[in-house]
Amino acid sequence: MAFKKLLQFVISAVSIKAVFAHQIPLGDTIEQPETWLSKYGPQIDQPFSGPLAFSHMTYSRCLEDESAQFDIAVLGMPFDTGTSYRPGARFGPYAIRSGSRRQREARGYSLAWGNNPYEQGSKIIDCGDVPIIPFDNVLAMDQMEVAYSTLLNRPIASSQSVWANGAQLAKDGRERPRIVSLGGDHTIVLPILRALNKVYGPVSVIHFDAHLDTWNGYPGTVTEQSRVTHGTFFYVANEEGLVSNSSIHAGIRCKLVGLGDIENDESVGFHFITSDDIDDHGVPAIIKRIRERVGDTPVYLSLDIDVIDPGLAPATGTPEAGGWTSREVKRIIRGLAGLNFVGADIVEVAPVYDHAEITGTAAADLVHDFLSMFMSQSPPTPYALPGSWLRDEL
Repeated sequence: MAFKKLLQFVISAVSIKAVFAHQIPLGDTIEQPETWLSKYGPQIDQPFSGPLAFSHMTYSRCLEDESAQFDIAVLGMPFDTGTSYRPGARFGPYAIRSGSRRQREARGYSLAWGNNPYEQGSKIIDCGDVPIIPFDNVLAMDQMEVAYSTLLNRPIASSQSVWANGAQLAKDGRERPRIVSLGGDHTIVLPILRALNKVYGPVSVIHFDAHLDTWNGYPGTVTEQSRVTHGTFFYVANEEGLVSNSSIHAGIRCKLVGLGDIENDESVGFHFITSDDIDDHGVPAIIKRIRERVGDTPVYLSLDIDVIDPGLAPATGTPEAGGWTSREVKRIIRGLAGLNFVGADIVEVAPVYDHAEITGTAAADLVHDFLSMFMSQSPPTPYALPGSWLRDEL
């Protein structure tokens, strides 16, 4: 009897061991979830998402990261304490970057330019904003000049030349990066010209604006720094020998004290094209006039968004009725490709006055044009797409 019980116990023990031997641990029965990367791929930024860099391009704090190299940099200058009317352009860099969100490197080809500026062999990055003090304009001017000079003196990222005549134009024969500055009010151009002068000497300025910006001061100016505003910086730049006597305004339509303002403007080194000239002479004549004026000199392009009619670009500090359309400005810019551009800016975007981001979007598209302009050795040749009109039929 005892033997029988012992045998049953042994059989039961063996059976239990056999059962447990075939069991799978509980944790292994749960199917591991598929990861985002394995299922959907990289964590791309949608047009409406991601960090706010211009056109979703590589972002670097270039002023502190001395290892950051580039051929072209986008640099924000959030300064607006030189305005004479409506402030708010310190938010311009943010608005322009926000307006660029639908742009990106992989989708940068333009039919009008016939290129994608990001695929032309140059390294283009967003270098962030200069941390400009909003309480002291003397200090702010120095901060902007030092920041611009810091980036201007970096070695280019490419191992070979990325723009014709770049080394030839520089005093020391060394090719420099080029910078597209996002203003900020128009006063930012004075420290930029000071920085450029150290490398290139006096430059010709192509100045798109409704206003001359060559006045010698505003009523109540009693200190040296109070002379420097967004309407006087070119006058000061001329005093300092920063601009060549081959500069030109485009899109002028502001009210003047009288013809004395024009005489003063000429003494500063500028000729001008009015906004009405586009109706009387057309876009090709305006392009020809600008190119003839600046010739083969080093050229800096400064574009005040108020050159565009406020019906199309309302977000600016000193709006003037009767401006050019964004399409007309873009056409003129394409016609300037091949000039010796050493830098460019777009200024006076004050988004608090905008509607549906139309000004920020227009400004961002013009920055894209600047990049293509830098990359082009001559104006693009229009061509007909299949099914479109031939050029000689237009």
